[in-house]
Amino acid sequence: MNEILFQDWGITITPWKLMGYLGVLLFAGRWFVQIYVSHRNQQVTMPSLFWYMSLSGSILLLGYFIFGKNDSVGILSNLFPALIASYNLFLDRRSQRLPTAEH
Repeated sequence: MNEILFQDWGITITPWKLMGYLGVLLFAGRWFVQIYVSHRNQQVTMPSLFWYMSLSGSILLLGYFIFGKNDSVGILSNLFPALIASYNLFLDRRSQRLPTAEH
């Protein structure tokens, strides 16, 4: 995965970098999803897609930093958000399965 796919103007692109770029795109793009949904609902809303994008982006970035760069700072900075996103998705899925109480 370290073979050079593109190299020009001082920029080198490898499959690891593509994976990292996709992770950054997902992780940053989640905020646009959150803004869009909150604007549509006219209140602050954290949609499930936000957490799926967080988890996917974090996993891709963890892969990049573990296997592509071997960078402990990048690993630590993406491990915590992956855990938080996983927990929030767990809570979201659990709340969808629970029957709603009628009063």
